[in-house]
Amino acid sequence: MTIAGEAAAEQRGVGRALRLLAADIKLAHSVFALPFAILGAFLVGPGPAGDRAAWLGFAGKVGLIVVCMVGARTWAMVFNRLADREIDARNQRTSGRVIAAGRVSPFVGWLAALGAAGVFVLGAWGFWWFFKNPWPSYLTAPVLAWLAFYSLTKRFTAMCHVVLGVSLAASPVAAAIAVRPDAVFSTPSVWWIAGFVVLWVGGFDVVYSLQDQEFDRANKLRSIPVALGTQGAVWIARAWHAVALLALLAAWTSHAELGWLFAAGAGAAVCLLGVEHIVLARSCRKDPVKPGLHMAFFTLNGVVALVLGGVGAVDTVASL
Repeated sequence: MTIAGEAAAEQRGVGRALRLLAADIKLAHSVFALPFAILGAFLVGPGPAGDRAAWLGFAGKVGLIVVCMVGARTWAMVFNRLADREIDARNQRTSGRVIAAGRVSPFVGWLAALGAAGVFVLGAWGFWWFFKNPWPSYLTAPVLAWLAFYSLTKRFTAMCHVVLGVSLAASPVAAAIAVRPDAVFSTPSVWWIAGFVVLWVGGFDVVYSLQDQEFDRANKLRSIPVALGTQGAVWIARAWHAVALLALLAAWTSHAELGWLFAAGAGAAVCLLGVEHIVLARSCRKDPVKPGLHMAFFTLNGVVALVLGGVGAVDTVASL
């Protein structure tokens, strides 16, 4: 084979590996945080209803927020696969992950992770270049460091679920900073939404980690199910989700532009979370040690995010 042929074959191999990695980290799961980032942007305001220039600028900011969210989430997920590749390889549930299984090399993984981090940094700098807002660029390093830190926490703390919740809860706050940094601290609904996300994601992650509690205990990894057992973890998840719904109520009452549509969305979220816990309770009755989790459980959480983000954005626009 010629040198050019070898180079082409190598490029095809890297391209295939990147496609495998993209499928493995499920880019579609950005739905858990992206709607709340967009909601955070709308909560601080796109501008007066008739101001075309303000709305065009706002649309550009939302576009950059989407770029940053995808870049940050990809960085976090690929870093997780790299940091946990040896652990994943020992766990029957995760042994098929492409880096753990050896189908994608760590070198390609690092290329993807650093490339995604680069996309995030460029998107954040775009706010300075185009909108004279330097704050997103100042915060890129702390954000990337925190997102990577989550992957290490289960090695030393059972509160790793909260760290994940904070990672996703940064999205509405970061989006608000990107759109109107002067309005972040005067818009309490942004912080209430962030509080909701911390507890909603944390509770969901506690449930998710029930699948691995036996493996985690055997491998000296930390989680709430390892610390408290199945029933204790289930009650923690219920309590966190109950408080999360109170935070959602506080967001609604603290923001005049959130009206009946957001209230209806919050009601739908209550119903969906209720369904999730009914499903979980039935799974626990079937297997008190290691309840099975159907993919519908994950789909319902995606619907919660889409509903709340969507109706919140529409409500704020409709009130202008």
